[in-house]
Amino acid sequence: MMSTDQTALVEPTLREISDAAIALIDEQGTVVGWTHTAQRLVGYSAGEVVGQPAALVLPSSKDALRVSALAAQCHAHGDWSGTVGIRHRDGHTINLSLRISMLSGQDATVQWLVCVTDIGTLRSGMMNVTMRESLLSRAPIGIIVHDPQLRCTWVNDTMERHDGIRRDRRFGRRPTVSMSGSEADALEAVLREVLESGTTTVHEYRACPPGDPFQEHAFSASLFCLQDAEGRALGVCSMTVDVTGGHRTRERRAILSEVSTRIGSTLDVLQTGQQLADVAVPLLADYAVVDLPESIPFGEEPTARIEAMSSRPLVFRRAGLASIHPGVPESPWAPGEPVFVAPNSPFDSALRTGKPHLESVLDTSPGTWIDHDPMRAKKIHENGVHSLMVVPIRTQHSVLGMASFARTEEPEPFQEEDLLLAEELVDRAALSLDNARRYARERNAALALQRNLLPRQLMGGVAVEAASRYLPADIDAGVGGDWFDVIPLSGARVALVVGDVVGHGIDAAATMGRLRTAVHTLADLDLPPDELLSRLDDTVQRMAEENPDTLDEGSAVVGATCLYAVYDPVTRRCTMARAGHVPPAIIDPLGQVTFPELPAGAPLGLGLGPVPFEAVELELPEGSLLAFYTDGLVESRDDDIDIGIHRLAAALAQPGSSLEDLCSSVIETLPTQDPCDDATLLLVRTRTLSEHQVASWDLPTEPSVVRTARHLVARRLIEWGLEQLVFTTELVISELVTNAIRYGTGPIRLRLIHHQTLTCEVFDTGNCYPRLRHARIVDENGRGLFLIARMSHRWGFRTEAGGKLVWVEQDLPSGHLYPHD
Repeated sequence: MMSTDQTALVEPTLREISDAAIALIDEQGTVVGWTHTAQRLVGYSAGEVVGQPAALVLPSSKDALRVSALAAQCHAHGDWSGTVGIRHRDGHTINLSLRISMLSGQDATVQWLVCVTDIGTLRSGMMNVTMRESLLSRAPIGIIVHDPQLRCTWVNDTMERHDGIRRDRRFGRRPTVSMSGSEADALEAVLREVLESGTTTVHEYRACPPGDPFQEHAFSASLFCLQDAEGRALGVCSMTVDVTGGHRTRERRAILSEVSTRIGSTLDVLQTGQQLADVAVPLLADYAVVDLPESIPFGEEPTARIEAMSSRPLVFRRAGLASIHPGVPESPWAPGEPVFVAPNSPFDSALRTGKPHLESVLDTSPGTWIDHDPMRAKKIHENGVHSLMVVPIRTQHSVLGMASFARTEEPEPFQEEDLLLAEELVDRAALSLDNARRYARERNAALALQRNLLPRQLMGGVAVEAASRYLPADIDAGVGGDWFDVIPLSGARVALVVGDVVGHGIDAAATMGRLRTAVHTLADLDLPPDELLSRLDDTVQRMAEENPDTLDEGSAVVGATCLYAVYDPVTRRCTMARAGHVPPAIIDPLGQVTFPELPAGAPLGLGLGPVPFEAVELELPEGSLLAFYTDGLVESRDDDIDIGIHRLAAALAQPGSSLEDLCSSVIETLPTQDPCDDATLLLVRTRTLSEHQVASWDLPTEPSVVRTARHLVARRLIEWGLEQLVFTTELVISELVTNAIRYGTGPIRLRLIHHQTLTCEVFDTGNCYPRLRHARIVDENGRGLFLIARMSHRWGFRTEAGGKLVWVEQDLPSGHLYPHD
């Protein structure tokens, strides 16, 4: 086997041999064979040189004497290499790199093959004479001269070391007689072509040399046509070099190049494992598998130290497998299935020691590890596995798994250099696997964080029926910052929210959680949708300003889109506004789909200063369907948003279907390829409170109206079967109506809503908002709201057109069913 240095020397020698001038000289120093290349180099034709002394082309007697000395040295050592000056036909001298090789004939005679190359045509890095001589002397060249019938007439000693054929078997025989197999036929065909055309060519073939009988070597033969004095074909000269090292180096480079282009293109651990197996077959092995601990695909930390595995065996799963045979019959386990690791097996040893295992000739005899691994034993015998390598997949002091390589059809067993290549291949893949594992851990954390922050149960109350779907982005894009919500409001109303934070990963999920909390807080203030978005925009901008250094580091700007709507089941009116978000779809009870014209608004957090958002109020028929979604549901890598909108509308136009079925139908219409962004869908079907659940009165602003209001409320509560709430409700109504008369102007509107709670509302045209405070002992006022807060479930106020509305909610008596039930 050639070293790397020898390989580097042989490759330039090959190029020089194929471009060299060749001459055949007998023992008397007479030229007996000449080539076209020699004529081009020194200017003499075969007719002018053949039959003449070799000194014809030497510039002086001094060089002639030197050649005689070289001849003596060649008799002793078999060849000589160096540099010499040669006289060109036109009289000038050219410096040539020269190699003289001694050839033996059948009758024990000797001839010399002279191979010369013009130094002036060599690369600048090869001009050093000492380097040239070292190069030529360290690259053994096998030489054969064939006659016109392609029979061997002359050969040097090196040729036997190349292919193992002795001289007595070679002399007088053609290649097809002295060699066997298809390689001999191919070589003979090329020899005949060179003999007939007179051209020089290069032929590559494989053979097992005597010094390495189990390892097939690659040889490169440069073939030259020798001419006699009349210019006729005298025979063919073959100069052969063992290029196994160069071939394997190129194969090694090809495999490693495949690694760089085919491994690491995904952040999915299992796909990366499969890529490693695919690269190894058939470039390195006939069969390859990758096994990983079952925790690795989920991003968990690998075993800190390999020795730690002795305390508790890890469960491995097949993460990648490839074979030259369809269906991978060599594998006892399919992808994803648990893999058995037999004790004291090569697999167990590689994992515990952290060192690779090479078994060039797999020992399957009784008493070996294979007795304890019957499933593998069966596959090994059935498929003829004869050579095995097991390489642990390591990163620093951690083990990520193991890769196994086997040969079945390829008769050549694995060698040490194959193991080195396998280790380098696995080491490169280990980096990608570790990156994928770390990303999986971050993605799982982000996904868990997001799922914990999203609502686990949608509480639509009596206003809406709700269902949702959340589909995370693919493994490469990462979890995004989508969120949705159904938030109960006062007066049986609900807020419907959907949003999308810019970016992916844990930061996006955390930002989503903060925005969702902010929306809940703002919703509790009963702000109109347009005002709520304005407040939320301020919140997002403050979040971006909290850490200004991140902007200098090139991180993504904090931003989001949002759609906020409020639906009132009493009036069947829905008020909505959006901040750069995609518009909702509205489907009437007959299945007609429309997308309302909502002012788009600017996305949140752009920092454009005060940006007014516009709200639109719509009246919806009972049983209308509202679809809120993020752009990941309607956009894809291949289709624009219009196609996605049309696809969504078609999936939703199914009147009478349940919300869960509609959600599933929409998700099923998504493109089959992995989504590049999160897809979120929130479906709500509106309900309406009946007139028997609502009581409303317009009252004048007179002190006497307080008593009237108490009587009206008491009578209605009795009709609803809420006698237990009469006393507390009368107190609440007295306080609210009294405050409306005292601090408000214009008419007063009183309303009771009987749903999951009892809601009392009082509207007046004043702009003085109630404030809960603790009255001092000497104060005559200020205790009313405090008493209301103690007797009610909750209370609050909100702004409405022309004034304010104060509301109070009381829990229904235990066991009481509100009319909707």
